[in-house]
Amino acid sequence: METAWTEDELRRVGGAEELQVTSRRADGSLRPYVTIWVVRAGDELYIRSAYGSDNPWYRRAKASGSGRIRAGGVERDVTFADADPAVHAGVDAAYHSKYDRHGPAIVGTVVGDKAAAVTFRLLPRAA
Repeated sequence: METAWTEDELRRVGGAEELQVTSRRADGSLRPYVTIWVVRAGDELYIRSAYGSDNPWYRRAKASGSGRIRAGGVERDVTFADADPAVHAGVDAAYHSKYDRHGPAIVGTVVGDKAAAVTFRLLPRAA
């Protein structure tokens, strides 16, 4: 069951440089964590697969639908939900604002139409 992010969680996770994400196996155990970028757009948190839908962590997260994140001192179980297409411009802007200092080659992997197709909205799950 999903809940809502607290303002503190949004600030801490959304402000973290990196996020660690893992998905659940069929038996409920967690896979090893993968480090990726995370952005806050409005009152939601989003992650994207930098190298498309063939990225192993993305495929596993899509298949399982749930996992866990940790960033900014917050650790929460989450649901990986498809993002509403209406948010993609805002998510792109959040990635640019937060990560453009890394250069266009790397930021280009997480913005635009291809990245929009591999975007998850992170929904916190009840403890």
